Amino acid sequence: MSIFERVNEDLKAAMKARDAARLTALRSVRAAFLMETKKDNAETLSDEVCIGLLRRLEKQRGESIEAFENAGRPDRVAEERAELAVIQEFLPRLADEATTRAWVEAAIAATNSTAPSDVGKVMGAVMKAHKGDVDGNLARKLAAELLAG
Repeated sequence: MSIFERVNEDLKAAMKARDAARLTALRSVRAAFLMETKKDNAETLSDEVCIGLLRRLEKQRGESIEAFENAGRPDRVAEERAELAVIQEFLPRLADEATTRAWVEAAIAATNSTAPSDVGKVMGAVMKAHKGDVDGNLARKLAAELLAG
């Protein structure tokens, strides 16, 4: 079953179970999916497109959590964390630090990078090869660290 279909099925199940928190999160995910389908009048979305949208929603929730924590709004932080947990259920796990480090080292070797100014070249190679599997922020940090010496 595709991610698009799983979200729709889970939405129905959450409605039947009257799970308000899960329902809110799934509705926001489905809204993002529907907005994307309307761009080209598609009936459904590929898993690759869905993952991209989910990553964007994940990032937005992370930023919202940080903003609400800084504003002293623990009630909203809890709501955003609950939504984030639901979003992450549909995402594949990102590579751990050791795997990411190996990919970055391979990209450094492949691009013959030696200076800290080559981080962009390394990131391009890493993201091209492992786009959906790697945390870009972690990869950038590791690339800068390895190229710095």
